[in-house]
Amino acid sequence: MTLAYVALGSNLGDPRQQVLDAMEALARLPDTRLLKRSHLYRTPPWGVLEQPPFINAAVQLDTTLSPHGLLDALIGIEQTAGRERTQRNGPRTLDLDLLYVDGVQLDDERLTLPHPRMTERAFVLLPLHDLAPSLQLPGRGSVAELLARLDLAGCERLP
Repeated sequence: MTLAYVALGSNLGDPRQQVLDAMEALARLPDTRLLKRSHLYRTPPWGVLEQPPFINAAVQLDTTLSPHGLLDALIGIEQTAGRERTQRNGPRTLDLDLLYVDGVQLDDERLTLPHPRMTERAFVLLPLHDLAPSLQLPGRGSVAELLARLDLAGCERLP
């Protein structure tokens, strides 16, 4: 089994429910256990600013799936939720990003690990901090150190 971290986000339909449903779908993946869930956060949009705020979260999984196998599973969950990839950084029913897989550094046409832009985004590091503040991202530092450098304006932890 290998630890993996996945970011979840939604800003269409019922975003909170989309994220909670996706967590349940992740918990049902074969050869995978959901170990931890972050709090839910309301965060401002990134990239395309003229869209609703997002609900974001992260989960820690223990899995025997390969990184590409896990990526395929994430894409399947997104498709089941009605995800359409029409606009980069635009509104979406569900976005699942594989952030980090313990011991894996990868860069191919389908997947880069650790996620190449995660250190720039409070909406990723804030929920990841709930799960693993001391997680060391190769060549970048710990999640806690990286989060301390970001602007958290507009990010709100939900009850």
